[in-house]
Amino acid sequence: MGENKKFKILEQKVEEVNELEPTISVLSDSELKAKTEEFRNRHKEGETPEELLPEAFAVVREAAKRVLGMRHFDVQIIGGIVMFEGKIAEMKTGEGKTLAATLPVYLESISGKGVHVVTVNDYLAKRDSEWMGQIYKFLGLKVGILQSQMEPAWRRVAYEADVTYGTNSEFGFDYLRDNMAIDPDQMSQRGPNFAIVDEVDSILVDEARTPLIISGEPEKAADIYKSFARIVPRLTTGEDFEIDEKTRTVAVTEAGVTKVEKALKIDNLYDHVNSQLVNHLNQALKAHAIFRKDVDYVINNGEVIIVDEFTGRLMEGRRYSEGLHQAIEAKEKVRIREENQTLATITLQNYFRMYKKLAGMTGTAATEADEFRHIYKLETVVIKTDRPMVRDDMADLIYKTEQAKYNAVVADIAKRHETGQRVLVGTISIERSERISRMLKKQGVKHEVLNAKQHEREAEIIGVAGQEGAVTIATNMAGRGTDIVLGEGVVDLGGLHVLGTERHEARRIDNQLRGRSGRQGDPGSSQFFLSLEDDLLKLFGMDKVKGMMDRLSLPDDYPIEHSMVSRTIETAQRQVESQNFEIRKQVLKYDDVMNRQRKVIYAQRHEILFGDNISDRANEIITDIVENAIDTFIDPKIYQEEWDWDGLLAHINQIFPENVTEKELDRDATDHDFLKETLTSIAQSAYEKRQKELGPDLFNQLQRNILMQIVDVKWREHLYEMDYLREGIGLRAVGQRDPLVEYQSEGHAMFQEMINSIKEDFVRYIYHAQIVQEIEPQVDAIAVGEEGSQPAPKRKRKQSAPAQASESKVGRNEPCPCGSGKKYKKCCGA
Repeated sequence: MGENKKFKILEQKVEEVNELEPTISVLSDSELKAKTEEFRNRHKEGETPEELLPEAFAVVREAAKRVLGMRHFDVQIIGGIVMFEGKIAEMKTGEGKTLAATLPVYLESISGKGVHVVTVNDYLAKRDSEWMGQIYKFLGLKVGILQSQMEPAWRRVAYEADVTYGTNSEFGFDYLRDNMAIDPDQMSQRGPNFAIVDEVDSILVDEARTPLIISGEPEKAADIYKSFARIVPRLTTGEDFEIDEKTRTVAVTEAGVTKVEKALKIDNLYDHVNSQLVNHLNQALKAHAIFRKDVDYVINNGEVIIVDEFTGRLMEGRRYSEGLHQAIEAKEKVRIREENQTLATITLQNYFRMYKKLAGMTGTAATEADEFRHIYKLETVVIKTDRPMVRDDMADLIYKTEQAKYNAVVADIAKRHETGQRVLVGTISIERSERISRMLKKQGVKHEVLNAKQHEREAEIIGVAGQEGAVTIATNMAGRGTDIVLGEGVVDLGGLHVLGTERHEARRIDNQLRGRSGRQGDPGSSQFFLSLEDDLLKLFGMDKVKGMMDRLSLPDDYPIEHSMVSRTIETAQRQVESQNFEIRKQVLKYDDVMNRQRKVIYAQRHEILFGDNISDRANEIITDIVENAIDTFIDPKIYQEEWDWDGLLAHINQIFPENVTEKELDRDATDHDFLKETLTSIAQSAYEKRQKELGPDLFNQLQRNILMQIVDVKWREHLYEMDYLREGIGLRAVGQRDPLVEYQSEGHAMFQEMINSIKEDFVRYIYHAQIVQEIEPQVDAIAVGEEGSQPAPKRKRKQSAPAQASESKVGRNEPCPCGSGKKYKKCCGA
């Protein structure tokens, strides 16, 4: 469909809104407010938001007139329709994007699923929620706001509102925090429904380069790894642990567990408080008994480097997972690598792509239209201004040296200041702003300097920067989201003049700066002062221009002004933009690998938190463990005499609570499926026995707690290993291998290992975890009349899951207090 036809359709919809204005304007305030409930009921009865649009937009327009004294122009109605359709509306500075957004926000809120309005900083979130929030509140909607340092309880309130304002970081980090919660009450978001992103190019392009990361201190495990590196060599193969060379696994025996418990001075290795010790033991045994120096790995400059078993090449940047690498480092007495641990991470691209519908608004999106379409499936629609643009965008002035350029900048500012013209000076850094400020002070020119960190002061200064004779120096992005309104008499003095001191590598940043001038048909002008020593010009070699200036013997303070030079610079900017886009695409390709894995893990966490009964999931996991074990050790394609019965029994007996014998498995059986059924039946019988022992409610809670803890620990370890893999994967290109393909392949293999490890650990713990009764003193009220008497404490039994240590805990090797004569670990502690 052609652009003209698209705009004709938009204009027809605007006409429908305009036709309703006389009808809506005669409604009383209460009748206008009642429209919200009417729209909700009509929507529930099947009327679509598209069908409600003309009337809903007319209602918002009328509410804005009454509450704010502002009426949406037709171009703002067009902008509202474009955003409602899930597109980006490019509306020039001063055209009222903030007001235009109230139209789709109101209409989408009718569903009751929540609307998020995303801003570039806390100040704008607060300002817009209070300013535009008046419209929503007048129409009966609830408005929430997210601010940094806000308590979780208030965040939940903000998300429960019909409309929620906040920055991209607040929304993104809340998503990550929700997926770290161990209780549904700790979660705040309702799910991504519809979002409108203000200054969409800044958030979805510029800030998208840096992922959101929640990190924490690493587990202080170096000493633990060293302890196990000392203990494990004292264990005896065959007696304390068994090795399966085929699968490169180890299985600790009961005798081995007893020796380790004695060495660590603990009663129960399988107690929940020792959950990580079991993994440390297994990894230390593997490091000691299976992995060999100069075969599986080498020591290079004090670092353990893996050797590729197929090619013999060193695998720089790759680490063994689940603590094995650290166990080998402890064994070899080299530095155990501990860094800040990534707990949760997501890129802004992948966060915003989760929304069912996404829209945006900005004054400068057209130059990035390809990226919005490719990454976010967002179409960009450039909306014409309400009044014709009359700003004079003058050709660039190019000087030979940077000092000559700054001298010319200061002279131009001083000249315009004398005439009373308002000047806004744009720089690309705070350091350059301060340099110009020092030069202006020497000239006696009064001015304001903005840095891009004081958002409220920024807006205050920008807001009054249109007064006669004012000079403001700011970074190109400072004050974004706040209009400069010209004061009285400033129009007659030529309006606002924007002076750029350097071209940005992105054209839209320059356009954003220019757009400060000439708002809503006001007069104004803009010009960039450049030098051949500027970073962008040096990067793209303006050698021809420099050669020409040298041949003509032009003095340093004599500028070149030609449209050809401006076009050359714009071409250079396009090249940089293209390169940056490719970099962002590449970063996203890597994060897409993590994103698929993240979705699986977060879906598992959601199932653990909200699933009705976790027993069904537990039985699936048990079946998977059994089938994997049999597929690993009993290969139906080889002779039965070659089946690894010893390996199978050793593997399953370290997981299940009671030893399974060859007799129970029927060694003479030749049917592969029969073996699976037999072993699954044994495992599930043990599971049902465990459930009866603890009772269904407590057992259900125990399983939830154990599975959640294991998933979280394994996922954190996996993030650490994936970070390390990502750091070194670029070196694979030296070996003529595609780093991305290698990352996808190895990342997938590592993820599958983690999933299998979660399943094994979960089954092992539900069979072995112990519920210990905690005894709390409970004080009775003092009896009336017994003055001075002390109350006798009652003992109250309290069960906890996972277990909490009691005041007088029985050791596993001590006689069982039930009087059976057996050891506690073989009786009630089993």
